[in-house]
Amino acid sequence: MKTVVIGASTNPARYSYIASNMLNERDLEFVPVGIKKGQLFGKEILDLRTKPEIQDVHTVTLYIGPDNQVEWYDYIIGLKPKRIIFNPGTENPELVELAQKNGIETEMACTLVLLSTNSYSE
Repeated sequence: MKTVVIGASTNPARYSYIASNMLNERDLEFVPVGIKKGQLFGKEILDLRTKPEIQDVHTVTLYIGPDNQVEWYDYIIGLKPKRIIFNPGTENPELVELAQKNGIETEMACTLVLLSTNSYSE
């Protein structure tokens, strides 16, 4: 089960950092993708602007707001995830509709809560 963290950050105060840490602690495979360079738990943050190819994506967890999602719609859908988690503040009806039209499950949830309550499953 591979999770792509979009909006990854090396700032420990950011929720994307905390989610990456929790995924790492639980030995869940994750790929950090963001616009700032750096490393998270031994993984290089891939540059979102280059739209890196990532195979076998189960979940995309979003940490970028709706206004910043539009230019990445095709990329996010093109990852062909089984689900997209819209964390608080990232909810976007337009992307939800687009995902559902492409057979992608959408979830309005908090990745941190799902991981904390052992509800983060396939």
